[in-house]
Amino acid sequence: MTFQRTMQAALCGGFFLAALGTAAQAQTTYPDRPVRFVVSFAPGGPADVGARIIGQALQEHWGKGVVIENRGGAGGNIATVAVARAEPDGYTVLASTSSFSVNLSYYPNPGYAASDFKVAALVATTPNIVVGAPDLPAATLADVLKLAKTQPLAYAGPGTGTTPHLSAERIFRLIGKVDIRHVPFTGAGPAMNAVTAGHVQLGVVAMTPAIELVKAGKLKGYAITATKRTPELPDVPTMAETGIGQVDDATWIALFVPAKTPDAIVAKINADANAALKNSATVQLINRAGMSPLGGSLEEINAYVSNETKKWEEVVRAVGLKAEESK
Repeated sequence: MTFQRTMQAALCGGFFLAALGTAAQAQTTYPDRPVRFVVSFAPGGPADVGARIIGQALQEHWGKGVVIENRGGAGGNIATVAVARAEPDGYTVLASTSSFSVNLSYYPNPGYAASDFKVAALVATTPNIVVGAPDLPAATLADVLKLAKTQPLAYAGPGTGTTPHLSAERIFRLIGKVDIRHVPFTGAGPAMNAVTAGHVQLGVVAMTPAIELVKAGKLKGYAITATKRTPELPDVPTMAETGIGQVDDATWIALFVPAKTPDAIVAKINADANAALKNSATVQLINRAGMSPLGGSLEEINAYVSNETKKWEEVVRAVGLKAEESK
């Protein structure tokens, strides 16, 4: 009996040590092949730009390729669900935005739960911006609201359930008391193309894809959802400066992995991403895109995403929107 117990203890100890060895090995050898970043929106938007910037930095550090795959649609849900079902080995990473949090309450069944993922890194944040076509007869946001009371207007957005979508509904419906129709696209890039081409009069997106278009005069910049003006677009006022009221909404970009991904791999992605976000060259690229770097420990970023999920749940409730209304 004593011999049997001794053998059981030895076996259990062996399994425990083997598990520790596997975790340690995962941390020291990961990645040993290319890593795929599945971006939840089309090219040109903050998720895409942020993923490419941090992906390039990690690729240089790891010495392994980071492959960007854009899978836009359903406000980011298509990519999110695909990654939730992927092998939890660290080689399929979701690059998404705050829509990850919004969609949990905006969609009756988004196809995933927060518990399906681990947050691996917070990359950056950027305010949202209201823009208009160059020929729109409105010089200010106040003019836009007045115009909306006399004729039908529509705004292009990066998708239903995104933070720009909810920001727009807060600005137009709750504060401005006007009904401006939402036209969802698969990302901010296609949305901006629609406005510059004159297919839609207005656009509300994260600031990143609008910066150069506003600078070039291809779009009118009406206001940003921030407490102070941004250096990239110093002539565009904040919501408070327009007289409409303070709206401080931001779109953030983060990296997620399937929930069963080994902790050692998650910790390595987090540590390496944080190191990259302190690199001056990476920070410069992020700033040029109208974003601010974030970063943070695993504990900090999980708390951040959790708080954002609660915040946007309250906004969804206040705005009174449901996904079916935007189909």
